[in-house]
Amino acid sequence: MAKFDALYVSGRSWLVGIDEAGRGALAGPVCAAAAAVSAECYKRKDCIEALGELDDSKRLSPEARERVYSVLAALKKAGLVDYEAAFASVEEIEKLNILAATRVAMQRACSALNERLGLNLRSAGQLCTLFGESASDMSTASVVIDGKPLKGFAYAHAAIVKGDASSLAIAAASVVAKVERDRLMGRIAEKYPRFMFGVNKGYGTAAHMQALMLFGPSAVHRGSFLKNIRDDAPRQSQAELF
Repeated sequence: MAKFDALYVSGRSWLVGIDEAGRGALAGPVCAAAAAVSAECYKRKDCIEALGELDDSKRLSPEARERVYSVLAALKKAGLVDYEAAFASVEEIEKLNILAATRVAMQRACSALNERLGLNLRSAGQLCTLFGESASDMSTASVVIDGKPLKGFAYAHAAIVKGDASSLAIAAASVVAKVERDRLMGRIAEKYPRFMFGVNKGYGTAAHMQALMLFGPSAVHRGSFLKNIRDDAPRQSQAELF
């Protein structure tokens, strides 16, 4: 993963990876995370070895994700890594649709890092030369995002399909997003115990679907996602935006 990132971090002080968690859930907000890995971390054997367990969050057990998150927190304290998680609410998902809401969460997370670290990220659409950035480009970081290019995203970025399994920076973001969202769903579960959100994290497990049929949706369910489950669920188009 570190070798994969070499091209993207070349000539920069940081590489920012972005990923999301919870886009396909039936309930709860969507979470996005931006993880900034310093060029210094990529150069240091101890830093890369400390992240030896890092992988796409979907490939890791909950216990492994928590261990990796703890390593990221320690590296953040040491100034070698930084990260930010941000959410788009159920209300935003219903108003905008899930893809646009995910983009909003990604923008929030990336903007927070950009401001805190003073990255001066290059705006989307800013001209650059064939072998480098424009003379006006003062950015100290490149941005890589899991998946396809984000239409309407404020910052210039490279989109990497299955990037969470290839890029160290994106994998770090995937772990942060997953851990932060799982923790939030655990807190939400205390308010809505019937739906066992602490276990299913809002995804459509058999027990979750049964609870929906018995009790109907809660205030944290995404009504537009339930249109094929319950006739009384509101309908909304999920047109693809990116």
